[in-house]
Amino acid sequence: MKNLEKIVSKIESELDEKDEIREIALKSSRAVVRISGSMIRGLHRRENVDEQVKELKDEVSRLSGLLVDHPDIAVAGYVESAFQEYAEVGILMTLLEKDDVPSPEDLGIGNVPYLLGLADVVGELRRFALNELKSGKVEKADRYLDKMEDIFSALMQFDYPDAILPVRRKQDVVRSLLEKTRGEVAVATSTRNLHEKIEEVIRKK
Repeated sequence: MKNLEKIVSKIESELDEKDEIREIALKSSRAVVRISGSMIRGLHRRENVDEQVKELKDEVSRLSGLLVDHPDIAVAGYVESAFQEYAEVGILMTLLEKDDVPSPEDLGIGNVPYLLGLADVVGELRRFALNELKSGKVEKADRYLDKMEDIFSALMQFDYPDAILPVRRKQDVVRSLLEKTRGEVAVATSTRNLHEKIEEVIRKK
């Protein structure tokens, strides 16, 4: 059965290639996650992350190129997680710099990782809001809260089965974070107003 030998040899060669691509994609995905996480930490520390932007874009471009002929690897969990992390940092940076968000096309990724990354941005905005509250900057915290509200409203427009868009759990998390932040900003606002009234009374004496 000469034909069988040829068929098996061809299949083996193709699977060897796919296995090699999978290993490269796994390493690239880990790099994307690592760089994205480092950039987010840098943004919270108000550091310049411009050099890492190029590194991240190059790695994402490399990963995307690997997946062109291997769509089955593109839907692997580690690849989707990498694109989600990339979306999160890309959206967060644009929000902080331009008070707006990039599109999936701007980032060069699909709609699903974009929306999942967008949901994760809410947690980072909450961290910024809490830092402003600790510094007594209630107005700045309130502006971050407004951004959180906008993202939540946008996310709640999507109601699909998890097989299409697994965002329901993230919607619940975003709702919870939003409610906590609303309460904290409200308490901080009330406290500040009370202090201002007390100071005004003292000045009038």
